[in-house]
Amino acid sequence: MGNSTETLIIAFGEMLIDFVPDTAGVSLAESTAFIKAPGGAPANVACSIAKLGGNSAFIGKIFHYGSISLISEPCRSAHLAAMKSAKQAGALLSYDPNVRLPLWSSHEACRSGIKSIWFDADFIKVSDDEVQFLTQGDPEKEEVVMSLWHDKLKMLVITDGEKGCRYFSKNFKGRVTGFSVKVVDTTGAGDSFVGAILTAVAKDPSILDNEPKFREALTFANACGAICTTKKGAIPALPTVSQAQEFISSSKAK
Repeated sequence: MGNSTETLIIAFGEMLIDFVPDTAGVSLAESTAFIKAPGGAPANVACSIAKLGGNSAFIGKIFHYGSISLISEPCRSAHLAAMKSAKQAGALLSYDPNVRLPLWSSHEACRSGIKSIWFDADFIKVSDDEVQFLTQGDPEKEEVVMSLWHDKLKMLVITDGEKGCRYFSKNFKGRVTGFSVKVVDTTGAGDSFVGAILTAVAKDPSILDNEPKFREALTFANACGAICTTKKGAIPALPTVSQAQEFISSSKAK
């Protein structure tokens, strides 16, 4: 936990144990053994924020959530009630849908479930693959991405692995390049990215309206996501501030 005077970031959703193949580059079906690692997207984000010196709680003023808790009752109703309470309290709502198709009854159920709370979020982070799934269009085309925009949004961020990320706000848009690393396990990379961004926003909410500062935060978030892919498991691989800063410095020096 960070300083209690800082903005509290609350993550709502699942915590679980990831079974990660002990050999990099093989599928679950091909793996002969697994490593157990704590995970779950909202829990990953909360841990990422804590490791980066932020003030996080898992279940404020920033309320972060995914879509897994929308799949069935009573979790769905609890999720919606928590969102409503957070909004009424003036919290910024942060949404990373984390598409997990095997958990839903169908592709369409997943798509409609994720979109059912889309227009409540102030900040949304999605991957390019998720853009393709949600829109059924080409995620590289700006008009396709912007079909996910709504007027209540403060920021929409699209991640694309080592290519970096794109960002869209009411006043500016752009791309921040990523980092190339030897990937061991991608589990939790997006959550590490989100944790870094929310930590930056919690410390200085004005960055959502300041493009240079927001780009700086995105570079740091890209670094956190990249570092997370170099180790097995999600939470065990989340970097600290010093690790991310050293990584960025060494990458610039190359």
